[in-house]
Amino acid sequence: MSEPTATERNARKSREGVVVSNKMNKTIVIAIVERIRHKKYEKFVTRTKKLYAHDEANDAKVGDRVLVMETRPMSKLKRWRVIEILERAK
Repeated sequence: MSEPTATERNARKSREGVVVSNKMNKTIVIAIVERIRHKKYEKFVTRTKKLYAHDEANDAKVGDRVLVMETRPMSKLKRWRVIEILERAK
């Protein structure tokens, strides 16, 4: 196998979630809810993951649905950045 060149890079993950906190400067916390089927009991269980995302313009508010994309580590916990706000909170 050859080494990857500077022009090619792996596809970045993107996730969709709801903003649960925007108290920090240029940082939001989003909750990603996933429904998975339990192996043994075959019942659907909801699991929530919280991601810290970089919001350069500080324009996401609590309740907004946002699209985030994986990026380089920006701080201890922040590894995502806001791509777009899909739906504003009502």
